[in-house]
Amino acid sequence: MAEKENKISNAVIKRLPRYYRHLGELIEMGVERISSNELSVRMKVTASQIRQDLNNFGGFGQQGYGYNVKILYMEIAKILGLDKKHSVVIIGAGNLGRAIANYANFEKRGFIIEGIFDINPKLKGSTIRGIEVRNLEEIEDFAKEHAIDIVALTIPKTQAVDVAERLARLGVKAFWNFAHTDLNVPEDVIVESVHLSESLMRISYMLENGSSMD
Repeated sequence: MAEKENKISNAVIKRLPRYYRHLGELIEMGVERISSNELSVRMKVTASQIRQDLNNFGGFGQQGYGYNVKILYMEIAKILGLDKKHSVVIIGAGNLGRAIANYANFEKRGFIIEGIFDINPKLKGSTIRGIEVRNLEEIEDFAKEHAIDIVALTIPKTQAVDVAERLARLGVKAFWNFAHTDLNVPEDVIVESVHLSESLMRISYMLENGSSMD
């Protein structure tokens, strides 16, 4: 399975959450089946692209019938690993860290926030959605006692590099990086960097040039 997944392009992987979101909306609307053509209109992706994307994982459709919405939704959830629970730790209890902690939909997707840490001693002992904020100095002991799947870094870049290195040494294999810097972690560690300012720059470019970016 791993060998097959390595051949799947990043572009396909980035589209999977969109499929999942749209299929979830279709389920809420009571739609039981949908063709690739109908889904293409909704997602603004060609029907051939949809078929190619899903064929990477087995197809799931039936000629003349299309896709069973609930089944496809559940299959994509499995592909994305959303049929499992993932423990998440947030480093940084500022505005962004609090916003992430307060977003209840993460838990509905199986991302369970197990701990929140911050360097500010004034925040120690406070709670966010019932989760106690701990001092950052406690993170290594916490990591040794708890299985952490994902660490969200919402701290300044000067701290993020050091914290990521320390946690990677303790076995953390995935970082959701909001710090505006590259992390120095082993190649087998997953890093998903989110640069909010870069997103605004891309919007600025599109405004200036009157076009969208695929």
